Amino acid sequence: MNNLVQRVIDVTPQWQPCSTLEEEVASVDVLALPTNPGPIEFEGDLGDAVPWQPGEWHSFPRINLADLRVRGQFGGRVTVVGGTW
Repeated sequence: MNNLVQRVIDVTPQWQPCSTLEEEVASVDVLALPTNPGPIEFEGDLGDAVPWQPGEWHSFPRINLADLRVRGQFGGRVTVVGGTW
């Protein structure tokens, strides 16, 4: 790994990428915080919304974080931890 990736994303009702860069390839663990007021939605590969329950997490090896998009209720948060390649 080249660079550490550690960020907290405050979600909004609009889709937003998990990276502000055009391309940021990293292997990361993504967690919908257990204190979230409701489910967090990630945009699926076909454009549909995939809900994650509070406390749900998944590992993504070598994903472009700019393509990983999220939305949810105000007060919801997602953490992204890992490293770039």
